[in-house]
Amino acid sequence: MEQLKLENQICFPFYAISRLITRAYQPYLENLGITYPQYLVLLVLWEEDEVSVQYITEKLILNTNTVTPLLKRMESIGLIKRQKSKGDERRVIISLSKKGRGLKKEAALIPEKLMGNIAYSNVNLKELISTRNKLQEWVGYLGNPK
Repeated sequence: MEQLKLENQICFPFYAISRLITRAYQPYLENLGITYPQYLVLLVLWEEDEVSVQYITEKLILNTNTVTPLLKRMESIGLIKRQKSKGDERRVIISLSKKGRGLKKEAALIPEKLMGNIAYSNVNLKELISTRNKLQEWVGYLGNPK
């Protein structure tokens, strides 16, 4: 039953690193008054504002029933606006509020701060970027199974 040992699971290191990265972001996001999932939605909207809920779910590889309550909460704290599409009332369009746009400048410092913390470790930046690129490939493979 070697295949059932935690140390032999391919999923566990991914799970662990995901949680550790989220934890590393936490103090910076708390200063902005947002959670990590809210940060991810804002990243999508800072790239392209006024998008459908479906666009956000696809970009973040999340289900609508996960994203909808998140968006409602973000609207209630003034980060985004939700409105029905003029062309199709079944579609909801998400756009940044002034407050949501305003967080972009502060949030832009977060990656640099995180990299500063990593610089004090033995992590090689080129290796880190290569790993990120490989993981993005894997997301593509696993996110679009054939």
